[in-house]
Amino acid sequence: MTDRRCDIAVIGGGIVGLASARELLLRHPEMKLLVLEKEPKIAQHQTGHNSGVIHSGIYYAPGSLKARTCVAGKQKLIRYCDEHGIPYNLCGKVIVATDEEELPRLENLYERGRKNGVPGLEMIGPERLREIEPYAVGIRALYSPTTGIVDYEQVSCSFANDVRARDGEILTSHEVRRIEERDGRYYLETPAGTVAARYVISCAGLYADKVAEMSGAPSVPRIVPFRGDYYVLRRDKSHMVRGMIYPVPDPRFPFLGVHFTLRMNGEIWLGPNAVLAFAREGYGRFDVNLPELMDALTYRGFGVLAYKFWRVGFEEMYRDYSKIAFLKALQRYVPDLHLDDLEPGPSGVRAQALGLDGELVDDFVVNHNGRTLHVRNAPSPAATSSLAIAELIADTTERAFGLAG
Repeated sequence: MTDRRCDIAVIGGGIVGLASARELLLRHPEMKLLVLEKEPKIAQHQTGHNSGVIHSGIYYAPGSLKARTCVAGKQKLIRYCDEHGIPYNLCGKVIVATDEEELPRLENLYERGRKNGVPGLEMIGPERLREIEPYAVGIRALYSPTTGIVDYEQVSCSFANDVRARDGEILTSHEVRRIEERDGRYYLETPAGTVAARYVISCAGLYADKVAEMSGAPSVPRIVPFRGDYYVLRRDKSHMVRGMIYPVPDPRFPFLGVHFTLRMNGEIWLGPNAVLAFAREGYGRFDVNLPELMDALTYRGFGVLAYKFWRVGFEEMYRDYSKIAFLKALQRYVPDLHLDDLEPGPSGVRAQALGLDGELVDDFVVNHNGRTLHVRNAPSPAATSSLAIAELIADTTERAFGLAG
């Protein structure tokens, strides 16, 4: 028995799914649209576990989807927050080089940022760095004054309100467990009933590959979950960080290294590291889902990655279990930190797409199969980019499915 019928079913109530649903209803108000979210509340995974940074677009290869959607998405997000009274803080960020070997990479970031149209970028020396972040040390830094912070759960709730205001429905506790195509519709089976949809858009995050496979799309690139653990700076030491302090990233990895991030509530988050999660939603060090862990470990692409970067992986794992090692990584940028300044903090899991060749997929991936569209890789900066990604998804949906724009 079919409990619901709709024109479009959006799988996933995270920020990208909600932004996409909102954009589709803005363009097609006559359509019946449902958002299916498996949790009792929206924005409970990547959206609700990230550091809240409004990225400016420094890191991403010019011309890539990440570069285009991050720069445009940031502008749209700021405008949206202004229009809806959502607080944010353009507190600024410094990317700090602490040795000579990092200087060429820092210069490359500066050039990338300029090509991507990031405003106000400035290469600075130690004196200017101390003016911006008095406790930070480095031989040179890249200063991005318009990088900011926001509460993405609050943004997501506002997107959800927009969806409902346009007669879209958000059905929580509706985990899609099976998809069957027949009679020109997709039948999505959930514990709360079956939904029949003409078109399906999947923004399933940590389970993007599994949902794609259910609909008959390829299962590759596969999602491999990487957990990142944070510490929180003691409240009486929060004056030591004014905005954000980041390292110069290793270009071989999509992870940015441990850093210092101001939060909207005044907390300073320290981290994260990046280790293989033992479950796709394994936020604790000892959270294990054996079938999901074996799925990751036996995937050929992960084997290639682990063999190539075993040393880096070991260092990340060691730092995950050693507070002293974590502190040493932080002291490289803020030497005055002490062990008792670090308090236990939250964690997040990044849904990282990984190819069979062991290459971490660096760009966003959006593709379609039949009358389904899949967002296959949308980790950071997807939250910043969400409104621009939503436009991309709506454009692709209209082209692929022949919908009138």
